[in-house]
Amino acid sequence: MELRDIEIFLTLAEELHFGRTAARLHVTVSRVSQAIKKQERLIGGPLFVRTSRTVTLTPLGVQLRADLALVHHELRATMQRAKMAARGLTGVLRVGLIPDVAHDLMPAWEAFRARHPDCRLEIRFNSFVDPFTALRSGQIEALIAWLPVEEPDLTVGAVVFSEPRVLAVSAAGTLAGRSEVTQEILGDGHLVATGQPHIPDYWEDAYTPYATPRGRLVDNRQYVTGFEEILRLVSAGQMIHPLGAHAARFYSRPDITYLAIRDAPSLRWGLVWREENPHVHTLDRIFRNLGTLTR
Repeated sequence: MELRDIEIFLTLAEELHFGRTAARLHVTVSRVSQAIKKQERLIGGPLFVRTSRTVTLTPLGVQLRADLALVHHELRATMQRAKMAARGLTGVLRVGLIPDVAHDLMPAWEAFRARHPDCRLEIRFNSFVDPFTALRSGQIEALIAWLPVEEPDLTVGAVVFSEPRVLAVSAAGTLAGRSEVTQEILGDGHLVATGQPHIPDYWEDAYTPYATPRGRLVDNRQYVTGFEEILRLVSAGQMIHPLGAHAARFYSRPDITYLAIRDAPSLRWGLVWREENPHVHTLDRIFRNLGTLTR
């Protein structure tokens, strides 16, 4: 089975839609269909059940997806290492960002590249709804996440930056007329977001507390799939949500107002890693030398 055919199968297994798979891989729908039929002939059984409305994996397809996913990852990593070696690069450091502040941290990125021109630095988005899986699976070597992080298998390094907290509310709602609020607003029954079961309770509590300073429960929570869904729900007036103040700069929108939360402690973001890595330690020292940024 060719590498491209593996990519087509795994993408279709994820998208379960021939059109979206073709668009994502920049090929035609017929190319996707031909690749799957070829694989099914080679294996001797159907991998997908196709109807006019749905595409689903067969048990054989589920098994193949599990077996190929690891192989595909290793093949891509091998090819990437070969390409890097051809360019004179000896390593890669992949840093996941939960806060969307890549531009603010440019001095650190430039300092790292100056010290390690032989190492490619990749900055990646990392969703808060599944914060540590990419780090634990080796998809990234380091992560910038809000603190505290108290996972026994993870190391916490430098505090990268700290910032005030704001409350995102609908610009059309009654709260938008205020200049600031206190944390007690979270206990008034407003809907707030929560992540998936991958989020540790202590970690979520540090961002969206389970109780206000007066002890009122903040339990009117709704599962979301990501930050964009939070913004949509806030815009529609269905949710309010506390955020780091950087959101007011990078996500300035006419339909959302950001209110200062005057009694909330600063939100701190730190560098976290799992495996010991000299490049990660270099980045950690750079952040320590730059000092904690305050936004």
